[in-house]
Order: sequence, then structure tokens, then C-alpha cells
Amino acid sequence: MIALENFAEGKWVKSSTPSETLFNAITGEALYTAGSAGLDFDAMMKYARKNGGRALRKMTFHERGRMLKGLAMHLMSRKEEFYKISAFTGATRADSWVDIEGGIGNLFANASLRKNFQDERFYVEGAALKLSKNNTFIGHHIMTPLEGVAIHINAFNFPVWGMLEKIAVNLMAGVPAIVKPATITSYLTEVVFKEIIASKILPEGALQLICGSARGILDFVQNQDVVTFTGSASTGKQLKAHPRLIEEAVPFTMEADSLNCSVLGTDVTPEMPEFDLFIKEVVREITTKAGQKCTAIRRILVPASKVEDVTIALGKRLMGTTIGDPSLEGVRMGPLAGISQRNDVLAQVHKLMQNQKIVIGDLENFEVKGADKISGAFMSPIIFYNDKPYQNLDCHEVEAFGPVSTIIPYDEIDDAVELARMGKGSLVCSITTADKKVAKEFTLGAANMHGRILVLNAESAKESTGHGSPLPLLIHGGPGRAGGGEEMGGMRGVIHYLQRTAIQGSPSMISAITNVHQAGAKGNLDGIHPFKKQYDTLEIGDQIVSEKRLITSEDIDRFADLSGDHFYAHMKDTNFDGTMFTHQVAHGYFIMSVAAGLFVDSYSMNPVLLNYGIDELRFTKPVYPGTNVYVRFTCREKIPSDTKDEQDIPKGIVKWLVEIFDESEEPVVGVATILTMVKK
Repeated sequence: MIALENFAEGKWVKSSTPSETLFNAITGEALYTAGSAGLDFDAMMKYARKNGGRALRKMTFHERGRMLKGLAMHLMSRKEEFYKISAFTGATRADSWVDIEGGIGNLFANASLRKNFQDERFYVEGAALKLSKNNTFIGHHIMTPLEGVAIHINAFNFPVWGMLEKIAVNLMAGVPAIVKPATITSYLTEVVFKEIIASKILPEGALQLICGSARGILDFVQNQDVVTFTGSASTGKQLKAHPRLIEEAVPFTMEADSLNCSVLGTDVTPEMPEFDLFIKEVVREITTKAGQKCTAIRRILVPASKVEDVTIALGKRLMGTTIGDPSLEGVRMGPLAGISQRNDVLAQVHKLMQNQKIVIGDLENFEVKGADKISGAFMSPIIFYNDKPYQNLDCHEVEAFGPVSTIIPYDEIDDAVELARMGKGSLVCSITTADKKVAKEFTLGAANMHGRILVLNAESAKESTGHGSPLPLLIHGGPGRAGGGEEMGGMRGVIHYLQRTAIQGSPSMISAITNVHQAGAKGNLDGIHPFKKQYDTLEIGDQIVSEKRLITSEDIDRFADLSGDHFYAHMKDTNFDGTMFTHQVAHGYFIMSVAAGLFVDSYSMNPVLLNYGIDELRFTKPVYPGTNVYVRFTCREKIPSDTKDEQDIPKGIVKWLVEIFDESEEPVVGVATILTMVKK
């Protein structure tokens, strides 16, 4: 047997006394031993804070994002090695794809988030708030990385995805992590982790690994640390109540197994494509990873009149599912992760059998291809029927974490909503319907008890990722029994590892702190037009104030003819009685065009490659003929761009604050943020 190694304080360390034996889920053969004896958890956490945290916080969001992209590309090049080891967990190739390439996909997705953050070590959140009449005192929010360590306690069912989806988020935020995979499948996590360390892409101390027990590690957490947990609700509750977490106010994010449901809409009949989609989705969630998914469908809600149709259709598909050694052709469902896991599932099945009956599957009589069903951790898919779901409540309270689910009848959509909510909080539910009203009624009724809702119909089926697929840019978590936390969620996920701080001061001071020019801050008037400066030499606050231009009635008429916009307010012969205007008013887009003519340096070639777009354009005051307008044009923010290849021009995106004034100077006539692409 091979002894798994832990990675602590920058070194690979074998346990002095291996405490657990790990088995091949298909054959029952002992493969590995794991343990954590000799590890100093306190020292590991101090090492992470001192080395990993310090190095990560020196990097900007863009640098961290490129780091994640490089790591994803490296792991993708090694993926076939991971598939070989994943087979020992009982996973089919398709199961492993979700775990391995799905996990690497999380790195890619979070790497792309860098474009949503400034190229800074901190994040400037939202817009500034005016706190005084004359705008000399404003407020803003910045977010900085926590100076602690993330402790990830992960579940056995996704030894790769579970690690990568979490570390992608904390690393992007600038926080190091200690990863504790479930020991039963930690041999796969260790293989991937070794490639991460061998790549030397991450800074020293950014990641550490504990394959054995981590009991006692929570005794050393501090208030800047974060603990995340994925697993059973009962274990999660015990960890969440740890005195040290409470004393230090340590954030604890729990994503717990839940009694997710899938609903067949009242409108769907057996001949509709939605009926077949529903059956396929349920079967997929029961058999993928042998039902060992926190998002798997545990309750199948079906209109009472369709129960027989659904039972027959599910029976045909499930009984045609070949169970066995996943390496063999035609096998669609492998074993559970181990004998101990199968025993746990069978114990829960016997609880469910006390007040509901099995209608599909058999605990004893089923065939296994290419393996021994006793030595391996195999079991048949089991489907119950509960004809009294308001009286027999075990289906809403007991979860068998395997290929087990219960068909539950309902009458109206309101009943489906109530039954869905009886799961006491779920990670996900789905409804298959072709009726928009049914979809809306169910979604709005069930939303506050679910972290995610999939609405499936024939239109979305081809590209839908399915009921059980959490996506990196959407939250993964749920209320109540599901833990009450969130994982992933795009920028939301990263923000879990940042401290939000309100800052107050003058616009110039807030500009200096955030490196984003705030309205009202003093500009840099050095006499050089900002368009003549390359990206590298351009500074936040570089500014020009343009000459004035007189707006005439003839200008407005010509713009109306050129654009085709003959809205009544722009026509001088309009009767303006009862309108918001006194007489002919200039088009807002004409004023913006005039502003461009005033701020653009168009007399020579310059580093500006192109206009990239306009954000936050507002017309705040009417401009009448005879009005002189001018522009204050300021470099607001800089965002670097990656070069695609050797021929690509090095460049960045520059955001400019455009403020348009008339003779009164206050308030502004119009305001916008324009974006240009500027050569480095």
C-alpha cells in the first residue's frame, strides 16, 4: 500500500502513524494509507498567514487571475493522469469529467473574473456617495484581502472539483488555503495537489494539504480566517458550533447535502418533449456518481395523474442502466465510493422503507458487469413511492446519499411549492414545464427555500447544464438544511474573502486612495492632451478643460435630419404648452457628439487606438439654442489588457470621465464614462 503525503509548511510529509486504509471502490482492494500524525496545525496556519498571505496580497487581481489561468492550463495538460486515479473511486469517465475538468473549469472561470476587478491589490466597490452639499466630502467602499487563511473541509464525492472550486475563489481574493479533503478519496486530491505544487505557479505558502484527520485545527483559527465546509448537515452543525469560531467571529460557510427535488409541471403530458426531458434529467441525477452528489434529486414531484406514466418511464430507463466496472464499455453507473459509504446509504434506505415502498430497483437482486457486487461497493438504483407525503415525512428528512429517490404525487402547483419547501432548504430544485405561468408561479413560490432553480423546457434543453451542475459564476449554496452559505458565485464568491471598509474624505483624497478619479477631485492640468500619452505614462486624474461651443437651432435641425430623430421636443415649430420644455431642445446624443468633438485630439496620430464604448451616459439638464457648452475630460481608471499573441499590440482600456457644462457650470448638462483602447 502507498502512504499518502500531506503538504505542510512547504514540505511533503508522511504521517508518522497512518491511521486509515483506503480502498478501490470497484474491487475492495486496499490501495493507500492516510494519516496526519505529526502535523502541527498551529504552525501550518501561521506559515500560511506569514508566507502565502503576504505573497498573494502583494499581487493585483489581474496578476492573481493570470496565475489561476496558468494553473488551469497546467492541470489540463495532466488530466489523463488524474482520470486513471479517479477510476479507483468508482467513477465512470463521465463522472470523472465533471470532477476533473469541471474543477479545472472553475479555475478558468475565476481567472476570467480579473476583468471585473481593478488591476489593484484591492477592490473599489460601487459608486461614490455624496455626503455634503458642495461635494467636498464623499464616501466610498473598498474591499481588501483578509489577512488570514481559508480552511477548506471538503466532501468525498468530488475530490478534485471540491478543492479547485474553493481555492479558485480564495486565491483570486489573495488569501491562502489549507485543503482538507475527505480521507476516503483523498488519494485523488493528493495526485492533483502534487501537480499544483510541482508547477511552481503559486507562491510559497499559498496552499497546504491534509489527507488525514484535521481534528483540532479549528482550535487555532483567528478572526481573519475563513472556514468552509461541504458535507452532511449534522457534521456541519457540529463544526459551526466550535467555541473558537464563535469567540473569534470566524466566518463559516457551509454547503450541506440537501433533499433537492425535481418537479414535473402540471401542463406536461407523456407525448410532450418536456416529459422525456424530465425522465432523462431524473435518471442522470440518480446514476451520475452513483447518486453521490449534494445536488442530486432526492424527491421527484409528479402530478398525481402522471405518477404511473413517470414510474413506468423511469423504470425502463433505470433498469436499462448497466452497473459495473466503469472501465468496461457500456457501464453507465459504477460503485459507491466505498463499502462504508454503501453501508451508510443502506441504513438510510431501511429508514425510508418504514413508511414508503420501493417501486423500482432491488437491494439484493441486481447484476454487476465485470466486478463482484459484494467486494465492490455496488448497489442498484432505488426509487420509492410515497402516497402520503404530508403524513409520511421521512422522505423530507432522511437522505440516502446514493442512487436513491422518492416519487411524490401532488395536485396543484401550490402543492408542489409546499412539498418542495418541506425539504427545509435545498441547494437546488428544478421544474420541467412548457408553461411560462407554471414556471413563474413555482419559481417565485419556492425561491426563498432554494439556492438555485433550473427551469427546463425544450427550448433550453440542448444547452442546459442540468439540474445537478453548479456553475462558477452562479452561487452554489442554499438556505436552511443546505447550510445557509454560498460558494462560488462569480465576484460574489471572491468577496467572501475580502473585508469591506467604508472610507470618507474629500474627492481628491478618495481618488488618491482608490486610484479611481472621483467627480469633484482636482485634476492634473499639465498642458498635455491626455490622448497624446501612452497607456504607461497616462496617470489617473490627467485632465483637460475644453473650449466652448455655441449650440444653435440650425445645429439641432441638422442633427435631427442626419439621425432621423424628429422627436417633438427637438422641433422648433412644436407647441410646447403642457410639455416639460419651453422651446426647442438639443438632442442628448447631439450634445454627447459635440462633447466628443471638444475633447478628442484629432489633429495627429496618437496612442488612442479606438473608442471602445460608453458607460453610464446621463443627460441631466436640457440644452436650448444659444447655450455655450464645454467639457471637463479626465482619466478616470486604467484596465490592462492581455496580449493574445506576438502580433497583438500591447494595450489597455482607459475609462474617461466626461462632464459637460453650460455657462452656469452647475449642475452638469450631461455626464458619461467613455472607454478607449490605448497603446502601451
